[in-house]
Amino acid sequence: MAPSRRQRYSAWDGSQQSAWDAEEIMKALADDLMEYGDLRWAMRNLVSRGMPIPEGGYLEGLRDMIRQLREQKQRQLNRFNLDSIFEDFRERLDEIIAMERDQINAWKAKAAEAENFSDTLLKDIAERNEKILDDLPDNIGAQINTLEKFEFINTDAQKKFIELLNELRKAMTGTFFNDIENMVNNLSDGDIERMKQMMKALNDMLVKKIAGEDPGFDEFMAEFGEMFGDDPPKNLDELLEQMRQQMAAAQSLMNSMSPEQRQALQEMFNGRFGDPELEAEMAKLAKELDFLNPDGQGYNFSGDESLGLDEAMRLMQEMHEMDDLLGQMQDAERRGDLSGINKDLMRDLMGEDEADQLEELEKLMKMLEDSGYVRNEDDKGWELTPRGSRVIGQKALGEIYQRLKKQSLGNHAIPEEGRFGERIEDTKSYEFGDPFHLHMPRTIRNAINRQGPGAPVQLNPADFEIYRSEQITSTATALLVDLSWSMALRGSFQAAKKVALALHNLITSQYPKDSFYIIGFAATAKELKPQDLPFLQWDEYVLGTNMQHALLMAERLLSKHPAGSKQIIMISDGEPTAHMENGRAMFAYPPTAETIRATFRAVKRCTTKGIAINSFMLESSEYLRAFMQEVARMNGGRVFYTSPEQLGEYILVDYVEGKRKKLGR
Repeated sequence: MAPSRRQRYSAWDGSQQSAWDAEEIMKALADDLMEYGDLRWAMRNLVSRGMPIPEGGYLEGLRDMIRQLREQKQRQLNRFNLDSIFEDFRERLDEIIAMERDQINAWKAKAAEAENFSDTLLKDIAERNEKILDDLPDNIGAQINTLEKFEFINTDAQKKFIELLNELRKAMTGTFFNDIENMVNNLSDGDIERMKQMMKALNDMLVKKIAGEDPGFDEFMAEFGEMFGDDPPKNLDELLEQMRQQMAAAQSLMNSMSPEQRQALQEMFNGRFGDPELEAEMAKLAKELDFLNPDGQGYNFSGDESLGLDEAMRLMQEMHEMDDLLGQMQDAERRGDLSGINKDLMRDLMGEDEADQLEELEKLMKMLEDSGYVRNEDDKGWELTPRGSRVIGQKALGEIYQRLKKQSLGNHAIPEEGRFGERIEDTKSYEFGDPFHLHMPRTIRNAINRQGPGAPVQLNPADFEIYRSEQITSTATALLVDLSWSMALRGSFQAAKKVALALHNLITSQYPKDSFYIIGFAATAKELKPQDLPFLQWDEYVLGTNMQHALLMAERLLSKHPAGSKQIIMISDGEPTAHMENGRAMFAYPPTAETIRATFRAVKRCTTKGIAINSFMLESSEYLRAFMQEVARMNGGRVFYTSPEQLGEYILVDYVEGKRKKLGR
């Protein structure tokens, strides 16, 4: 029985092809981008794991496809038994020999009944054939060699033996070529001569190719093209690739057998064409094709299903195709590039469903580029655009808002009400000087409550009820993010990155008049651009937490804004261990008195410029608490001790509440 192709079906039905949203795709790779700071790696992970389908279900990634192909390959290994190849030949030879012996016995019986010359001759022939059959060696290859020169008296047995020989000859030809039906028909003398001519021409063509000359492929195909089936190769490289695959499959069959089985099969192949010149050309071809490196992998088959030699060759071809496809998929998973996967091969091996899903994965990557979220620069590779960076920030902000909905952060101060600013849905009685943002339904209800029902309704100033409003203050903010190695070690770094992105997105979308700066600090401080935040990584090679340098840089940037409030939001997990001295970073742990004094001087500079310092600490050791309490005392700012999980909620709520002061009570 020939190995079958397995078709796999899942929830995918093709109806989701137009349902993809580029923004959702961008958000799907956001976490990996934030974690690793590498867009190519994030895109590679998305291709590897897949993503949910907007209308339900899940689009498989390469990881699942690779697993399914491996399982499919293992099912074939668990299904078939290579011993059955020899059992099949043994059973067919036994049947052929039994048929010949029946004819021998019939001739001998006929000769015993008569004494004429012709019957005696039949008896001599029968006894001669019987002796040859009695002396047949046990080795199946040697038996075939003997019977090839044997003069059968049973014509049906002879036909069956010729069929067996033709199968071996086709298997030998199949070592090089993948479509041999037109190459070896009945293998008459004419067929063998034609094959010999083709082999010689092919060898001559390869010699020219190796020498760098024009091999003359078109002339070769004009003469022998009909021997290569309904879909002949279009060029020499395609022909060589087909031959490489066939040779590798044949080698795999040998490698999957025991030494005794390999020897037996080789003996079955030897001399099968009965033409030394043809076999010499085939040996020459095998030698010249060594440059193709047709190494065949051995497979450990452990099943019990029988198959013949021709079926075994097709099975090995399929196993090699699986290995080739696995290699392509694994390479694509490593590189995040699906272009190297042979979709036709995938469709043949895994079915239409998996090939369709692969095409959908390609569409995801193309949609990101077409939508302007990423771009592929020839000299830089994939990079995030400002638009893509905004989507990452929106996702970070959305995650924080979702957590806020699930919990109550009652430890934040209630904002003071104000007279001027944006209208909100809450109302108050009108007072002289208030903006006349009249809430008409409540005003009329107040008049009706006062005078009772009836028309017309007479309004009185005491009935007036207005919308409360909020005063929105202009704020310049510098966010100081600790990039020291300890932030990553304690799992705080990704939380800080997400907060920075979320806060930037909040300010640019809801408070466009505010100014926002981001400063990263480790041994030294540096200003960061918002679009660089997804790629930001900690300083793993430089030691130090230089708060002094970060505070001085923030003070310089915030001094550009004489109006409005100014604040520093500092995220860190430890006390300062470095400061600047003569333009160089000086590091020491435990912190030296010089580092502490330099940091306090920077705090005082900020304080004299009216800059509030609000610190969010991700560690709460006794020494750190004492240091931060002194910073708060000197500056008048606040210190929050929180966890990476709650950092975003604390900072965003505090920022928004600090913006709004309600007037009128």
